[in-house]
Amino acid sequence: MSQTTPSIEKLSEQLSALDRTQKLKILVVDDEPDNLDLLYRTFRREFQVLRAESGAEALEMLENEGEVAVIISDQRMPEMKGTEFLSKTVPQFPNTVRIILTGFTDVEDLVEAINAGQVYKYITKPWNPNDLKNVVIHATENYQLLRQQADAVYRAQLQAQLLSQIVQETNHSAVSPSVALNNLAEAFSEGLSADVCCIQPVDENAAFSQPQGLYQSSAITRLEALAEEPLIQEAIATASIQLVADTADYDHLSTHPYYLQTRIASHLVIPLMQRGQVFAILSMQWDSPLSQLNVIKEDILLIHLIAHQLSLSLAYYLQHNAPAPQSVS
Repeated sequence: MSQTTPSIEKLSEQLSALDRTQKLKILVVDDEPDNLDLLYRTFRREFQVLRAESGAEALEMLENEGEVAVIISDQRMPEMKGTEFLSKTVPQFPNTVRIILTGFTDVEDLVEAINAGQVYKYITKPWNPNDLKNVVIHATENYQLLRQQADAVYRAQLQAQLLSQIVQETNHSAVSPSVALNNLAEAFSEGLSADVCCIQPVDENAAFSQPQGLYQSSAITRLEALAEEPLIQEAIATASIQLVADTADYDHLSTHPYYLQTRIASHLVIPLMQRGQVFAILSMQWDSPLSQLNVIKEDILLIHLIAHQLSLSLAYYLQHNAPAPQSVS
């Protein structure tokens, strides 16, 4: 049984362009508005800058915004000192690089924080914008290295987990094919935090057929609605990967009934191939643009790689376990 894998060159170019457009996020924290404004103006061209006037406000912002590359915090603030605030960010965001600005000699606090690995560097006031910018650039390089190492470990674990799930579901005769596909859809969805994941077989006429696998974080779509979705139709017709990082950039998608109804903002469709023909599709959808999610080029390429193994296993499994062909209207 020969298999073909869709070309990935175009996908790689699209993902690389997406990576280049993304600015790293940094958080600046100072109780003095003038200082906060100066920090913002210093970094706004190179980074996406978040601002908070207290440690409590900054913690709430991190809860909503997620991980940032660098936190720059004043040390002397009411209610919560900078070192205390930064220590509270360590458990949830271990890769974030932390910098303290201080106009005082808080030696004991600073030494304790640095020794505990909570502070990357401290800068004394008044600080020079160019010097601080150089420190932050080095800090972001350190963050990216830590992030790459953590992501590599995560992707290796995700690959092993999904491959194991594929083998388990396609060799488990105790469950129905629809249950097996639903379980696989859930595993892929959770692996990349997708809001919708569909594994949908298609017949020789490019129509949806049984069994079907669908997992969604909330009831936002129906399988019959997916049959008319433009990217899925294009993937089936051309036997090529389709990726839209932000549907708002495409009029034919942003105004399409499917996207108006579901409010899906980004969509990846991978055709699954058998003997040179599309026999199923893997659809992964998010309700936010990819630029706002922690989904990077390497994650998408990993899913593409795993989808090849899914093709191999699923083609054999459906051939021996699927019910009689029945198209879905």
